[in-house]
Amino acid sequence: MDYKAVLALSLPLGLGIAALGSAMALGKAVAHAMDATSRQPEAANKILINLTIGCAFIEAITIYALVFVFVMAGKL
Repeated sequence: MDYKAVLALSLPLGLGIAALGSAMALGKAVAHAMDATSRQPEAANKILINLTIGCAFIEAITIYALVFVFVMAGKL
């Protein structure tokens, strides 16, 4: 197998793993934020701000993986 076949198989698989990890992390973050809000409703604004920043970082990792896949797909 040459490197083009390896790239053709591994790039979509790697992107799928990155998307799955991102979805699981977002679900866990939102679940814990909802739990924290239910325990302390007066801190909802601070929790929402931290949740938004955390979700942005989690999504950024997935976008970096997507950009990497597009760059490496140019090698095919």
